[in-house]
Amino acid sequence: MTRSSGFKVGMGIVIAALAAIPKAAAQAPTLSVDPSRLPRLGTIDERFQSYNVEMVKVTGGRFWKPYRSSASAPSARGADNAENMPASANPDLYAYREPIDLSTRRLRILAAALAPAYLRVSGTWANSTYFAESDEPSTPPNGFRAVLSRERWKGVIDFARAAGAEIVTSMAISPGVRDAAGLWRSDQARRLFAYTKSIGGRIAAAEFMNEPTLAAMGGAPKGYDAAAYGRDFKAFVAFIRNSQPDVIVLGPGSIGETTASQSPPQSSSDFLRTRDLLAASGPGIDAFSYHHYGALSQRCSGIPGQTTPEAALSEGWLASTEQTLAFYQSLRDEFAPDKPMWLTETAEAACGGNPWASTFLDTFRYLDQLGRLARAGVQMVAHNTLAASDYGLLDETTLRPRPNYWAALLWRRLMGTTVLDAGVHKGIHLYAHCRRGVRGAVTLLAINTDRTNAAMLRLPAASERYTLSADHLQSADVTLNGRVLELGPNDDLPRLAAVTSPPGSIEIAPATIAFLTVADARNPACA
Repeated sequence: MTRSSGFKVGMGIVIAALAAIPKAAAQAPTLSVDPSRLPRLGTIDERFQSYNVEMVKVTGGRFWKPYRSSASAPSARGADNAENMPASANPDLYAYREPIDLSTRRLRILAAALAPAYLRVSGTWANSTYFAESDEPSTPPNGFRAVLSRERWKGVIDFARAAGAEIVTSMAISPGVRDAAGLWRSDQARRLFAYTKSIGGRIAAAEFMNEPTLAAMGGAPKGYDAAAYGRDFKAFVAFIRNSQPDVIVLGPGSIGETTASQSPPQSSSDFLRTRDLLAASGPGIDAFSYHHYGALSQRCSGIPGQTTPEAALSEGWLASTEQTLAFYQSLRDEFAPDKPMWLTETAEAACGGNPWASTFLDTFRYLDQLGRLARAGVQMVAHNTLAASDYGLLDETTLRPRPNYWAALLWRRLMGTTVLDAGVHKGIHLYAHCRRGVRGAVTLLAINTDRTNAAMLRLPAASERYTLSADHLQSADVTLNGRVLELGPNDDLPRLAAVTSPPGSIEIAPATIAFLTVADARNPACA
């Protein structure tokens, strides 16, 4: 994504945003918050903020075609790899990608800045990927659609080590891993785990398969149903318990039951309900995993479930993440009481994201989703993806950070693992955590989704303020306190400098996001 021409913020705008309150803003209701008295809600995993690298990016293959015409055409190898797509997929939606180079210095620097994290290597393509016995890629055997060479998997392990990430993955479940009776065999899984361990790697957690509710679309055998899933899942759990007892078993990893993005709808004969999957599989999961997309992207036009940029700051859009959580949480409570919730795949929209997924407009959804889910006790949120298609944190061609990456970096540096109750308020979305790495300190995340009106926040103590804004909401650039965020000449991360706000009222300008750290909060929950 090229930089917007002439993207500069004048000093007059900066001063106005950080100094005197305009007359219109003075009329806005003021919310008073005392960070020292915010009660503790709970804690989140230190790897709460995580990300996906799709299996198809590791192996090479056809993934969601970017909207940019310059990047949309497949390479000469594309035709040779056309089969490396989900079953029943429309080939016009995809473009071939060479395998991602996980040794790239910029990629490792940017990923390491988000450490610690979980690195999930999975996705629909993983369901039918063959793990090779040698380093040389080969044609996939019958019953598979792609090949994961040992060299490529070693690249994942090396990258995870360099990036301070723990690996999460899923198993192949296509016809190629089954015996004559159609039963899932652990041979492929056993080979993957054994090789990982032999080179000093570790798989921290695993799902049996990616999105079993869409099993037919994901490459499962014809006629695959909940009973078959239950039988296979039990075999998978037995394999893990017997040979990999330290691995966290995740499941079921469902999608498509709570929002307009469900495709095909629940009524489809191919759709498997999560309730039926859980009833058939019985106990065995260590954490309840699920996926959430609030909509389908424009690539999937013609299928119900699209959204618009005009709705991107609406409460209905932002609240969909809680609606999905509530649905799956109720099933967790019934079938796996007290197990932690993991959101192992989420982004702006399914099918690679909308064109505005790569702009500042989606940063509101990204940070609001993290705030809501942390407040609700979800332990892990894996953004899809790190660097692929329009919803990636990084541009997949240049690896230049997008607005959501800068938001992720601020969250990582400022928001600790202890979650505080900042309440639910009109006119502003407010979240609070103990400040990462500073005893007694509190960080507030204030998100003003109103496009025209400022919000007012009154704090009794001085705060350090980090305000994210853009000259227009669909900008590929984002500013921090009026300065464009960009990498240095040697891929150095910029200094994330705060502006000090004295005690009293603070204006949160329309359509902006502010992190406010209060070092002297002395909140006992943060001691």
